[in-house]
Amino acid sequence: MAEPAQGRWRALFFLSLAELGALSLWFSAAAVLPALSREWHLGDGGRAGLTIAVQAGFILGTLGSALANLPDIVSPRLLMLWSAVAGAALNGALALWIESLTPALVLRFATGLCMAGAYPPAMKIVATWFREGRGLAIGILVGALTVGSAAPHLIRGMTDLPWRGTLLAASGLSLAAAALVWLCVTEGPDRFPPARFDLRMAGAVFRGRGARLACFGYFGHMWELYPMWAWLGVFLTASLEARGGGSYLGLNAPAATFAAMGLGGALGAYAGGALADRWGRTTLTMAAMALSGLCAATIGLSFGGPPALTFALAVFWGITVIADSAQFSTAVTELSPPAYVGTALTAQTCVGFALTMVSIWLIPPVVRMVGWSWAFAMLAPGPALGVLAMARLRASPESRRMAGGRR
Repeated sequence: MAEPAQGRWRALFFLSLAELGALSLWFSAAAVLPALSREWHLGDGGRAGLTIAVQAGFILGTLGSALANLPDIVSPRLLMLWSAVAGAALNGALALWIESLTPALVLRFATGLCMAGAYPPAMKIVATWFREGRGLAIGILVGALTVGSAAPHLIRGMTDLPWRGTLLAASGLSLAAAALVWLCVTEGPDRFPPARFDLRMAGAVFRGRGARLACFGYFGHMWELYPMWAWLGVFLTASLEARGGGSYLGLNAPAATFAAMGLGGALGAYAGGALADRWGRTTLTMAAMALSGLCAATIGLSFGGPPALTFALAVFWGITVIADSAQFSTAVTELSPPAYVGTALTAQTCVGFALTMVSIWLIPPVVRMVGWSWAFAMLAPGPALGVLAMARLRASPESRRMAGGRR
């Protein structure tokens, strides 16, 4: 038994590294938004559009993938590999040749299409290696995704690269991810049975009560998560400017953003996965959403205040906002028809990301109306509704199929 156990942790290690590299493309434009705004004279719509375009591409990619049952028909390893390569090329093209907003939006949309082939298939690969401890394993993968998503902020905060150099560095990470998938990533022994194309299965995840409630919890979580990731760096920058300068315990705003999103997020994803396998998925998700929703409602009150307080709240929010993320996906793998787990994950992800387009877009006009002190508070209803959905799932008999009966 030692060899299979050792093999699965090796697989998770390389897959997590690959996910980190591939997902560095997601917020590469958001990380350089101040420089882009100055150079291209972007308004609120243009700034939000650079992130929303990725979300829209991801949604279309996941929708098409779900309708075609692609993750259950095509090798998830090959999907991930070629998606990382294509995403790196598109992101690199933006860095090398684009001089205005409209073509940048097209390339960011196409990059989002590629991300649809890099994220859900990775979760399915993990599930083939981990029948036991799946919550922890997917939690580690989501932690790697979180660090990767925040990596461009670290590149910008710790180097003097221009914005084009930051984008090229992210493309390099994605190409390295493709190489890792090619050389080191394989599916595990507990592979899901092969599936034929069946259009009806794209919506099957919403027909079972247990899986449907897990999805509703995920939707509340997503309403909060991606706007936080998209706008936290802008918030931290503006907070220092409102004070007339300073730093976050010696860190500039981009580095502080990486610490909150990346390091805090990695810690939260790991701890959430480990605790969910012990306490149960519903217990962990309800606790995490309650805490992250409280952060969303209150962090704005520190705007322009002591940087140490703002930074502490940002890091705690970064930990709690992601601690539950993997558990919604893990629950769907446990509550969906085994032959269509990949399709179920993709359908869940598609709807969740559609909601993020709305909440990301809403932040700038809310800032104009009420300022940063209350802008993030509009995200709090999402986790509040998520807590209600997971409480109902906990009361459902189907919940005993999760986490070895620990719900």
